[in-house]
Amino acid sequence: MSGIRDSLGRAGHDLLVRALATCGREEFTGGLRVSGRPGGTFHLRRGLVVAVESPGAPGPEALLLRSGRIGGEQWADLVRESGGTRWPLDGLISHGYAGAAQLRIVCVLALHDAAFAVVAGDVDDCELAPDERPFAPVALGEPSVRLLQDAARKAAAIAALPYPVRPDRERPRPPAQVLDEAGLGLLQRELLGQVDGRRTARDLAFRTGRAVYTVTAEVARMLAEGLLECADAPVPIAVRLPPEAPVVRRREPEPAAPRFTAPTALPRRNPGASGITETLVPEKSGAGWKGFFRMRNGTPK
Repeated sequence: MSGIRDSLGRAGHDLLVRALATCGREEFTGGLRVSGRPGGTFHLRRGLVVAVESPGAPGPEALLLRSGRIGGEQWADLVRESGGTRWPLDGLISHGYAGAAQLRIVCVLALHDAAFAVVAGDVDDCELAPDERPFAPVALGEPSVRLLQDAARKAAAIAALPYPVRPDRERPRPPAQVLDEAGLGLLQRELLGQVDGRRTARDLAFRTGRAVYTVTAEVARMLAEGLLECADAPVPIAVRLPPEAPVVRRREPEPAAPRFTAPTALPRRNPGASGITETLVPEKSGAGWKGFFRMRNGTPK
């Protein structure tokens, strides 16, 4: 993972790996607070991660509210009915706003997205919080190693793009020329309606109710395709060329080292490839939950 860490400029990633590995070996139950940018809290039950919360990614309540399945006033009523809980699970089910299986999916998506936000940022320190409890845990916890590998794979996929961006750094803006939005996808149109040169991918994720990984990857693609601009153009990650067999020359000057040129097109998205599946589509009609959980395939290679 060191190559991924170096390419993204992160610090403290090894500290997080060791802390979670220790929690797993000792079957720790409680919270692991991660300070940094954006930081967050990993919640564990007997060594398995059952929830991750981070200010760098929308939580399950934000994903559900932005989906349009329930309004703000209805949510407030459910919270009051449940005595102030942040995740009124029973009320959501009894009032017919969502089914138990659908809510489990929302919690799993939020867990993985928050883990990505923490891993893609900077880690300063880790501190055990034995009394910390999650408000929306998943029933079956995940091994921390597998969770961090998934987060690192996503971070590496974005870092490998011609225009890599980080969730909380670059602030894209619309291009100078007027775009024809007829051929754009739903997420691309939503992002074009929200970018203003001040909002990061993290900000856009909260405003659109999408996973921060999904939004960050799409922003990187749109920058490469000229659909968005940045005041400071992202710098392509240098590619280290493999060594070649030595060639004997007659006292001739060595040729200049080849320069890496960023590709002008992004890798195409292959159906079935593992990747961006954490998209919750806002409800535009009464089409039901199939639209709510429409998946986007195709991790950038």
